[in-house]
Amino acid sequence: MARSLASALGGPLVISTVSRLLVDLNRSIGHPGLFSSVTRGAPAACRAQIVERHYRPYRARVESLVERAVSRGRRVIHISSHSFTPMLNGKVRGADVGLLYDPARPGEAALCALWKASLSGIAPRLRIRRNYPYAGKGDGLTSHLRRRFSPDAYVGVELEVNQRIVLAAGRPWTALRGTLIDSLRASSRAMVQGDL
Repeated sequence: MARSLASALGGPLVISTVSRLLVDLNRSIGHPGLFSSVTRGAPAACRAQIVERHYRPYRARVESLVERAVSRGRRVIHISSHSFTPMLNGKVRGADVGLLYDPARPGEAALCALWKASLSGIAPRLRIRRNYPYAGKGDGLTSHLRRRFSPDAYVGVELEVNQRIVLAAGRPWTALRGTLIDSLRASSRAMVQGDL
């Protein structure tokens, strides 16, 4: 999804293939979920090596790109692409797409409202929810960047896609990627034109 978005919209791409079983790149240092049950019990030196090798370079690259754009007077729209399991702890999650943002940041709220409306217009059967299956202002890379950059300079949204669609692959996954790209393009354009 991230590759498709970056390619279609001409944005920089920062990706990682590191599993959350090793280290969760979207968690802050010290967060209980930074390391999984697989790595949490590893020696401190091993965990420190994992952080230095995988965590810090990824986070530094994203932060550097945002900082560079903001220093040039640009407003950054950062889309962090994730997926979520269709069922958690025996409970089915009722969404195909989640748009996570901080409701206290007007640009993020506006972009997600526009994006949801655009998605609904293009694909009315798609179940889209805001701040689901997680709260958008919880611990994560976007939250970290919100503390560094003003709401006028930085708009951070976490895009969550149901793994049911991702794993189905084929036509549904291709169609969803196209729909997400088209709707984000329209929404960001409307946001810029409306000076939101």
